[in-house]
Amino acid sequence: MNKFTKPALSFVQILNMSVGFLGIQFGFALQNGNASRILQSFGADVEQLSWFWLAAPLTGMIIQPIIGFYSDRTWNVLGRRKPFFLTGALLASLALFFFPHAGALAGYIPPMIVGAGILMMMDASFNVSMEPFRALVADNLPDHQNTLGFSIQTFLIGIGAVAGSWLPYIFANWLGFGSEAPAGEIPENVKYSFYVGAFVFMGAIVWTILTTKEYSPKEREEMGFAEEKSEDSLGSVFRYIREMPFTMRQLGLVQFFSWFALFSMWVFSTPAIAHHVYGLPLEDHQSARFQEAGNWVGIVFGVYNAVSAVYAMFLPKISAKFGNKQTHAISLLAGGIGLISIYFISDPMYLLLSMVGVGMAWASILAMPYAILAGSIPMAKMGVYMGIFNFFITMPQIVNGIIGGSIVKYFYGGNAIYAILMAGVFFILGAVAALRIKESN
Repeated sequence: MNKFTKPALSFVQILNMSVGFLGIQFGFALQNGNASRILQSFGADVEQLSWFWLAAPLTGMIIQPIIGFYSDRTWNVLGRRKPFFLTGALLASLALFFFPHAGALAGYIPPMIVGAGILMMMDASFNVSMEPFRALVADNLPDHQNTLGFSIQTFLIGIGAVAGSWLPYIFANWLGFGSEAPAGEIPENVKYSFYVGAFVFMGAIVWTILTTKEYSPKEREEMGFAEEKSEDSLGSVFRYIREMPFTMRQLGLVQFFSWFALFSMWVFSTPAIAHHVYGLPLEDHQSARFQEAGNWVGIVFGVYNAVSAVYAMFLPKISAKFGNKQTHAISLLAGGIGLISIYFISDPMYLLLSMVGVGMAWASILAMPYAILAGSIPMAKMGVYMGIFNFFITMPQIVNGIIGGSIVKYFYGGNAIYAILMAGVFFILGAVAALRIKESN
């Protein structure tokens, strides 16, 4: 091996390396499309939803840098990143299985509290599996394959998300599972979707573990990439934050706008579409029509993920022609236009058109910031810096989680469609910020 050179991988090798992310996103899609209506079925009001959704960014902010730090320093019989994939997959599968059953403990603990606790466990487990996957791609690929690697990863994320988003609709409308349930209970189509999600999550992670090679410390040393040995303590994470590459700092603002918008979309799409597009009263959280709107939100989310899967495969060529930051800016602008257009829609079918722009933004968010970032990070610190970069994903969600519900209640009169409009504006602000990035190696 040549010093400071990693061998190029084949398309199939990159594909196998990223299959685990298909499973992770399958689980995320089930959560994103159904958590709000599950919590509302347990009695949550619309302004409370963002508080429950805080579980995701809070656990991610705490866990990902820690997992990144220790995965940089791990090597055992499974490998470097693989032990974390497997641990997260086991816990996430359990959480996916039990989440729809939070109401079963209602006689002992309020189901919303149980649901929020399982939601937090689910997110913590997702993060344990997810963070090392970003680092694995950067670990194994030479610089010229980074964009391709993250694009393939985004393609598989899209496939997993489409399947996870559409599954409740398929169970209800094609396979005859019940889509209605008594107050405080979850419909059969949602329950069985989560059961399948647990199986797919575990299977996809195991596939990547069995098919993907990791470079041992000796091989990394032969390639000229020294291991981080000077400060073998978690406290060194704070030093890494102070020494953060300038490119990462600039990406932070772009990420803030992007993930603030995404959080609003995930949390408030079901009530926004149910009440603004379907015309239901704001207090309706349980009717058959509300469940129909919830199932359609799953289809809509599946469409934006399908668009992202296709668009992701064109990102390497688009970025080669226009540049990474310009590609990201164009994509975020399309997402902003897509979300804003929802306000002017009264026929649910037209929501599919809005999701084209959202899908372009989502594909770019999952690929381009990491492609821009990978070249500016020392390889020996790839895991911990990918974890630290997660701060720029979790912080805007935490801010939105704290203030978003109050904004909807007191400024928007409980009408969640205005949170979707605000999300569109934030995507556009992210596009402007992306154009100001100075890339570096």
